[in-house]
Amino acid sequence: MLKNLFVYGFTLAFLQLLIACGPAPDEPQAVPKDVETASTATESDQTASTREAEILIVAFGDSLYAGYGLDQKQGFAPELQAALIAAGKDVRVHNAGVSGDTTAAGLRRMNFVLDSLSRKPDLVILGLGGNDLLRGLKPADSRANLDAMVRKLQDRDIPVMLTGMLAPPNLGAAFSKEFNVIYPALAKKYDVALYPFFMDGVVGRPDLFLPDGLHPTAEGIDVIVGKIAPQVAELLES
Repeated sequence: MLKNLFVYGFTLAFLQLLIACGPAPDEPQAVPKDVETASTATESDQTASTREAEILIVAFGDSLYAGYGLDQKQGFAPELQAALIAAGKDVRVHNAGVSGDTTAAGLRRMNFVLDSLSRKPDLVILGLGGNDLLRGLKPADSRANLDAMVRKLQDRDIPVMLTGMLAPPNLGAAFSKEFNVIYPALAKKYDVALYPFFMDGVVGRPDLFLPDGLHPTAEGIDVIVGKIAPQVAELLES
């Protein structure tokens, strides 16, 4: 069935984005009891040194953040860490990505992830919502969950950067209009940083997806990190 969708071009590109945010067909849905493993075993402090980095960033998202289908050092968190270190930042990026997470699942595990850290993060990069789209969940519920997560972080005095998603055209103009305003509206409401579209530069390029046609390759992650890292570095300077 997916093969037939290629004729729709631009729509397929967005559908690829949505599926990339969810679990593989045989992958079990992440549940809170798995959070400890997901948020520690794949943690992106890849050096032998035990010295704590000056800056701690938490990448809190779904499979796009978790590095689904890639080697441990090739996912978003370790690649972002490498890019920031290359830019002169003494930073550790903690991988708190869980494949299959919706905004509701992210909200349920957020306190646990934050409380399990060795100290308060200097920045949380928050990227959830793609699985809400995949499941056709109400934009109002997605917005409420994201709002609650940003509020939790601000209550803890933790800076936030939102990475946005876009609804595919096949969900209808009304749905897209309601969903696509979520991230810029929350960024304005809480005065937090916004990277409008996480998959910018990758969607529409089949060569930057794994053989499943759904998840970014290591090269795709490099494109994403290359676009996001300068904004993150600028935030760390402010």
